[in-house]
Amino acid sequence: MEGFIKLSTLLIVCMLVSAPMAEAAISCGAVASNLGQCINYLTRGGFVPRGCCSGVQRLHSMARTTRDRQQACRCIQGAARALGSRLNPGRAARLPGACRVRISYPISARTNCNKKKRRNVYSL
Repeated sequence: MEGFIKLSTLLIVCMLVSAPMAEAAISCGAVASNLGQCINYLTRGGFVPRGCCSGVQRLHSMARTTRDRQQACRCIQGAARALGSRLNPGRAARLPGACRVRISYPISARTNCNKKKRRNVYSL
């Protein structure tokens, strides 16, 4: 039940963040559904679930344009804010590598999502 509440909170935050960005191809709902299985790893640790990595890889392949990547970045940051202190920044930074997704710089909540993002970049 606790996981459902976290996922629901994540989805609500993502929907609120996505409202002003409706023209972007990637919705915060899509980001949340792809990363939903990562929440327990990001908050509690342990092994990265296979479903989490599938979602990370799917999100990576969905983010084709700069605008897509910027929107995904904003959605992820909104979700990270919703998780607050429960989110472990070190696990978040290691997640792409654990899922065999290459990005060009470390993941950080302080990433400027408005900067031009290369094909293989998004942020938590």
